[in-house]
Amino acid sequence: MAMIEVRRDGALALVLLNRTEALNAISTAFAAELAERLRELGAEPRLRALVLASNGGRAFCVGADLKERKGFSDAELYAQRPVFRELFDAARELPMPAVAAVGGYALGGGFELALCCDLIAADANAVFGLPETSVGLVPGGGGTQLLSRRIGLARAADLLYTGRQIAYAEACELGLVDQVAKTGASALDAALELAGTIAANSPVALRSAKHALRTGYDLPLAAGLDIEDAAWRQAAFSADRVEGIQAFAEKRRPRFE
Repeated sequence: MAMIEVRRDGALALVLLNRTEALNAISTAFAAELAERLRELGAEPRLRALVLASNGGRAFCVGADLKERKGFSDAELYAQRPVFRELFDAARELPMPAVAAVGGYALGGGFELALCCDLIAADANAVFGLPETSVGLVPGGGGTQLLSRRIGLARAADLLYTGRQIAYAEACELGLVDQVAKTGASALDAALELAGTIAANSPVALRSAKHALRTGYDLPLAAGLDIEDAAWRQAAFSADRVEGIQAFAEKRRPRFE
């Protein structure tokens, strides 16, 4: 059975982590396969949104496969590092909006995979944590950088330094959860609903907006506004803008190509 399953529904892609017997622990092979699938999807211009989820089980992803690493020499651990970096780079650099559906454990690299996405949907079973310091490591999938940008320096420091796990309610309070699952619904249900709303919009506008948001976030305002202007021009002179205005005038849903 493939470790990664990809399903498509029109302009929406669903990427399912399918190593559920190991709680989707990230082995070297798993990281390489997931990175390849994400890069392939990122190259599909008609996709407007992507959902990353577990194909069932008790976890979204529990991070690096420590059973695999247990027998590693320093050289083998060193060789694994670029494979993992390629995975997190591929997730973070997706050109279309990406939503993580977190049900169950999202720990270590699993939490970082969710942070690489633009938005996080979760249900009441979600548990988040970066336990790396408890096993002599530092988060290496963007955790030290992405978490602080989401919830602030001091709150990120708490989770990074203590390595503690936080349940759904605290995660919502900290601002980690962007879409809350309705009563009786799963994180995947919530993520698909959110991604479906996103996917109804212009693919050119969505990608341009994401580029402006992600690229300009840490820049001085003037530089960020220049990036926004370039993104505006990309969308404004596209066929999507013509269709969007025409659909508005005709009081119908736009048919973006």
